[in-house]
Amino acid sequence: MSRAICKSILSPSLTSTQLRIAPLRRAAARASRMAAEPSSSSSSSSSSPSPSPSPSSAIDFLTLCHRLKTTKRAGWVRREVQEPESIADHMYRMGLMALIASDIPGVNRDKCVKMAVVHDIAEAIVGDITPSDGIPKEEKSRREQEALKSMCELLGGGARAKEIHDLWMEYEQNSSMEAKVVKDFDKVEMILQALEYENDQGKDLEEFFESTAGKFQTDLGKAWASEVASRRRKQ
Repeated sequence: MSRAICKSILSPSLTSTQLRIAPLRRAAARASRMAAEPSSSSSSSSSSPSPSPSPSSAIDFLTLCHRLKTTKRAGWVRREVQEPESIADHMYRMGLMALIASDIPGVNRDKCVKMAVVHDIAEAIVGDITPSDGIPKEEKSRREQEALKSMCELLGGGARAKEIHDLWMEYEQNSSMEAKVVKDFDKVEMILQALEYENDQGKDLEEFFESTAGKFQTDLGKAWASEVASRRRKQ
């Protein structure tokens, strides 16, 4: 992992209270050490992968994922939304979307639920990088892939880590129907949240609706986005 990514694990954007949480710091430090020593970690993981994580690895991983609950979504922060949602909030409602969605031929709905849960997981380390940050898409992907690798090593490798890695990569590459569905959920969840903030806080968040216009890939995504837009017009 690059020096910049390692530093981001102890991001200054976190509050001093959060930084005093010892278990979180230990998990982050362990993830940083693993990323800084890829050869030893990789060889150990590949030579004797375990089918499931040890209790220690599982708790280290989950402790690092605490960041997803405390890191606010950057787009809302920039627009000065009061009490903006966290990354985990966003991922959770996407998981619900996959759970309640109608069946689509050729689409594994259970896989969509899992993909929704992991699609932003690397942001536990790199944070919520948005187009406003001016970071090229390729660089954003590189940072997130390094963070993902570190998190999978923290989990101890094995089948569960591989599943998380493969689901994330499939989503990132938009390489399956499940990925296309979940990418649509990502956009629908954002515009639904934007509508809720407009109604609750009297803000104009048109830019979030414009950023998704014409970008839905599935009939389901288009239908749900149309419903959100229809409700917004009635306000």
